[in-house]
Amino acid sequence: MIASGMISDGILALKTSDTGKTALGWMEDYKVSHLPIVNNEELLGLISEMDIYNLNDFDEPLGNHNLSLTKPYVNEHQHIYDVLQLVYEEKLTLVPVLDDKNRYIGVITLQSLLSAFAQALSVNNPGGIIVLEMSYKDYSLTEIANIVESNDAKIISTFIFTHPQSVKMDVYLKINRTEIDSIIKTFTRYDYFIKAVFTENSESENLKERYESFIKYLNV
Repeated sequence: MIASGMISDGILALKTSDTGKTALGWMEDYKVSHLPIVNNEELLGLISEMDIYNLNDFDEPLGNHNLSLTKPYVNEHQHIYDVLQLVYEEKLTLVPVLDDKNRYIGVITLQSLLSAFAQALSVNNPGGIIVLEMSYKDYSLTEIANIVESNDAKIISTFIFTHPQSVKMDVYLKINRTEIDSIIKTFTRYDYFIKAVFTENSESENLKERYESFIKYLNV
């Protein structure tokens, strides 16, 4: 999943002649806290709500505002992980996208980013979810995949949830079938610690809480 495939429709760019009042109105309409300022096809930067409030003159053109962000953007060919990293590091509500000639072509909002990430995690595909807890040194995706495939199943998506100041990690596995009892028994036989299980017939509150924590992490 690359940046050009996640560009949101309907988000207009501001001009330097637009006022802070106009920018705040658009931010409210779009439900964002940042908007790009573009001159022709050149990205001049991102302006935030705080930039406007700090100037304290809502009728002042945006060209007279100091921008707190140093022109954050991604190239159209960059991966979704690069977009996520920029959102996390700069605490952004949207990310500008430039083409190979550094021309502005649009923005990626948090909503479109989360939708793309949900696709990457096969959220809409039926199947069971197993959460394994282990240390970094014990992690082997090859061994985990072999265990799953030995039960005539496939891993259709996986991601790792790390714990700050800990050597432990949670490995989330989305399996391509809902009947996963035999897979769970095999993991247990190989001394894996199963932290949570989610199927269409049963819901783990532990898993639910960790999923919500992950979404909060993406939203910063």
